[in-house]
Amino acid sequence: MNVDKIRDIIESQPNLSTALGMKFISTPDDDLCMATMKVDERNRQPFGFLSGGASLALAENLAGVGSTALCPGKICVGISVSGSHVKAVVEGDTVTALAHLVQKGRKLHVWNVEVNNSAGELISTVTVTNYIISPKSQH
Repeated sequence: MNVDKIRDIIESQPNLSTALGMKFISTPDDDLCMATMKVDERNRQPFGFLSGGASLALAENLAGVGSTALCPGKICVGISVSGSHVKAVVEGDTVTALAHLVQKGRKLHVWNVEVNNSAGELISTVTVTNYIISPKSQH
């Protein structure tokens, strides 16, 4: 999935993705997108581990990038995010999120996102549902 145009828009202005250090990466698969995030002072707990909230934010933002890539000209917003954290990640590591499109409807997209540490171990699994909106000028 080519996310280059969306990545350029995200990187051109301050937002949650840039504040937490997310980097979005294109893939050759039409139903898969990827992102990385270094665990540092922007997204860790006071104890030095990746915050679970930052993992959820990574998954939701990645799924949003994927839905936006699939629906040019539409607004894609997360309406449900549910995740489980199964392993801690220490500061200094980098996590990689892979989002797989499970269902592509006209108004709803469902994504399964796996977040792994640099050793490839599962850190979090997250399900994201996005609502697809037509801008008012397209009604």
